[in-house]
Amino acid sequence: MRPLHALLLASTFLAAAPAFAQDALPAAVTPTDGGEIIVFGRGETRQVQEITNKDLVTLTPGTNALKAIEKLPSVNFQSADPFGNYEWSQRVTIRSFNQNQLGFTFDGIPLGDMSYGNHNGLHITRAISSENIGSVRVSQGAGSLGTQSTGNLGGTVETFSADPADYLSGGSLAGQGNLTYGSDETWRAFARLALGTRDGIRGYVSYGYGATDKWKGQGTQDQHMGNAKVVIPAGDATIDGWLSYSDRREQDYQDMSMNMIRRLGWDWDNTFPDYARAIDYADRLNDVDRVSNGGGSPFPDGLFDYSGAPVAGGQVYPGNVTSADDAYYDAAGLRKDWLGAVGLTTPIGDAATARIKGYYHNNSGMGLWATPYTPSPNGVPMSVRTTEYDMDRIGVFGSVDYSLGIHALSAGAWYENNKFHQARRFYAFASRTEPGLSFRDYPENPFFTQWEFDFTTNTFQYHVQDKIDLGMVTINLGWKGFKVTNKADAIVQASFPEGKIKVEDWFQPHAGFAVELSPEAEIFGGFTQVTRAFSAATTTGPFSTNQVGFDAIRDDLKPEQSDTYELGLRYNTPMFNGVLGAYLVNFRNRLLAVTVGSPIQGLASALQNVGGVRALGFEAAGDLKLGSGFGVYASYSYTDATYRDDVLNSSDGTLVAAIKGKTVVDSPKHMARGEFNYDDGRAFGRVGVNYMSRRYYSYTNDASVPGRVIVDASIGYRLTDRIEVQLNATNLFDKKYVGTIGSGGFVNSGDAQTLLVGAPQQFFATLKTGF
Repeated sequence: MRPLHALLLASTFLAAAPAFAQDALPAAVTPTDGGEIIVFGRGETRQVQEITNKDLVTLTPGTNALKAIEKLPSVNFQSADPFGNYEWSQRVTIRSFNQNQLGFTFDGIPLGDMSYGNHNGLHITRAISSENIGSVRVSQGAGSLGTQSTGNLGGTVETFSADPADYLSGGSLAGQGNLTYGSDETWRAFARLALGTRDGIRGYVSYGYGATDKWKGQGTQDQHMGNAKVVIPAGDATIDGWLSYSDRREQDYQDMSMNMIRRLGWDWDNTFPDYARAIDYADRLNDVDRVSNGGGSPFPDGLFDYSGAPVAGGQVYPGNVTSADDAYYDAAGLRKDWLGAVGLTTPIGDAATARIKGYYHNNSGMGLWATPYTPSPNGVPMSVRTTEYDMDRIGVFGSVDYSLGIHALSAGAWYENNKFHQARRFYAFASRTEPGLSFRDYPENPFFTQWEFDFTTNTFQYHVQDKIDLGMVTINLGWKGFKVTNKADAIVQASFPEGKIKVEDWFQPHAGFAVELSPEAEIFGGFTQVTRAFSAATTTGPFSTNQVGFDAIRDDLKPEQSDTYELGLRYNTPMFNGVLGAYLVNFRNRLLAVTVGSPIQGLASALQNVGGVRALGFEAAGDLKLGSGFGVYASYSYTDATYRDDVLNSSDGTLVAAIKGKTVVDSPKHMARGEFNYDDGRAFGRVGVNYMSRRYYSYTNDASVPGRVIVDASIGYRLTDRIEVQLNATNLFDKKYVGTIGSGGFVNSGDAQTLLVGAPQQFFATLKTGF
């Protein structure tokens, strides 16, 4: 057994994670001191939990903050890498709602749906380094009325940057440096310098760089990230500013199906850097004589056998390859982002407070795929297919809060103009023997532009709320409304449509209550109605069809809507902090774009309305302090989410898919999380267990991946008040499992190439120091 492995296994008997520790390190190393790492929404009229920085710092540095919230009830987080950062694989669902039906914000700035080809925002890991996050708040229902989101049917995830004051407890200058090394040549370096005074002008700048080799196949995933924040008191007012830059480049893993996993094994991947093998696969796909003469697929079963016997001119091929889709040459995602914001908070008299923030976001990026379906014009039987993104978003949001007796009144608004440019282009490989380009760089000089569009989205949203304090009873009443207009203009026309479509819903009500039963216990409950705006891109939503289809639906297409009912009990003492909850969600007008063919072919999607969905669920979570530095956390959620209607052809009423009563895709019925933790001020550790039951990836439930249990662990020691070492293990027992489902979309029935294998056992060591 490797020494590090043995050490981490031994830590399971210590019961790990610095849940309630008193930190011995200065603020430069651990910005929060004492207190709880999970807050169960005391006084809120809806289900809400918050995770603080104390929980984030025990994860491997650079880990996606969304991976930290997977311990919360009803949160289903998936990824194919140990950090949860690989964007093609990263998914989060809450109460059976998928990622593009959730709302995400950073310091109030809208992040859109954080999907891979995001048309209206950016991923949180490109907005802020994990070391600079102060807290993450999850609302499993629909979130607060003032959240800047027009897509939060099923919940919101709000991330907040740390105040520079958190790093300045020891004086006017503080620094932190982290260095991490681990499996697959993982390197991560982070440095932050904070200046100022805790109650005066203060700020910090940071830089982080992380790189890791893919855990299977070959390729690299890396990112440069710079953050800067400033807080300026101006009399009774406060001005805050934020600026970040991110440059991410990540080579992709091969999308799999269960059939491929059985034939080719868990470690199968793209052919990179074996260019000759990719050329041979593409030649076979383009073997016109074989196909046209009735030979069927150029990859009949058994063409390449498990023995690795030489075939096709003496080359040796691993595995039983039966299709060109079994292995592409390479694929990658490239993203560059600038995000800036300036905010002002000021009192108005003695009873009111006004807040306003303006922001700007610029993004450029590409998704690249070596496709054998389109040859290069120079005779190479494949080319590089890109989906290219350019985005300019500018927006402003604000609110006024006013106290009037027992009433806490709030009103606010948000406006955003988003100009999104999207194109599908093809680039040539240099020759049959040399690729001549790298998937780590942006290619130039396309030989073909299949389509190119400009999308303009204007969003206006407002909210009104009254929180009434009746002593033991708190009542929360309010509503929000919005109008979102999407317009598509073709630069290079293809089969996709031009035109304008809008969603308008000026009254989306919310009502809730909280009743204090005792100083320790309270009951809460509420109702929320939410409407989701349409997306503006050729790859999703109403613009992913053709002109005839768009013209037929533009005036009659109904937006998705949800009604959420919640009821719960919270209980809090110095030793125990917990929550029980139940919910009912009625979801109607559900829209799904179903991809035709394999994802790499880039064929137009068919927009389907799958009718209604009903979700019933139960949630429980609790944190218990055992004394002497030990603690335990556990959560459990049960979700019964089913389709209420079969899918019928809208033109003739014929059955398309019999899904009535079937479980919603990617909606496990059972999820359980458990953590044992220990912290005595010097030594600390955590062992986390993550269980998820079966997940379906076909609407008729005839294709699924089994449940799995994943164990992570960390241990550490604070050598001095300024130096700390930390060891992390992910997938400690090396479980083979499917991490992500739906990477290539979902299908009505049968197996599909839409799975990504989860990362194996990984180990990381980190040295942290500060002053």
